Amino acid sequence: MTVSSSTATINGIDLAAVGALAQQLLADPDAPKSSWSARTQWTGAFTSASYAREHRPIVSDEPALLAGTNSAPNPVEYLLAAPGSCLAVGYAASAAARGIELRALEISLAGTIDLRVFLGLAEGHAGYEQIELTTRVDSDADEAALQELHEHVVKTSPVGNTIEHAVELRTRLLSS
Repeated sequence: MTVSSSTATINGIDLAAVGALAQQLLADPDAPKSSWSARTQWTGAFTSASYAREHRPIVSDEPALLAGTNSAPNPVEYLLAAPGSCLAVGYAASAAARGIELRALEISLAGTIDLRVFLGLAEGHAGYEQIELTTRVDSDADEAALQELHEHVVKTSPVGNTIEHAVELRTRLLSS
């Protein structure tokens, strides 16, 4: 465990800050749920820029296979990255809360999409039918502790849960 002069940390996680947030949420069960938003602007051809909070844009493009310029990952690759990133946060925080130090963590995700459906050439499901996810952890923790950590992180992942369980997508079109 790494200890700074004022705050204990494991895996770079400020345990006092996370603990304070947890206590605050426990003390007020009627606290509002957290809200998140993003916006995307088309930037020409198959490129777009998505914005979240005050951060630089997340640029998207298609590979040459799909007539793009391959200047950035495409949306379905970002969809794979989202649960990977969410799970990485979950591993770091949950491992720290359990006193487990992580030396390395890597999450690999892959899936297939039927492009014929996307292009309107066939009927069926246009998205991923299944996503394969493999986590590699380097830690001194024993196998049972790592398995328990893994199960907890997967079970509590907001992005993983959003993908795994049907979520209502409400759409509307505004024209100018």
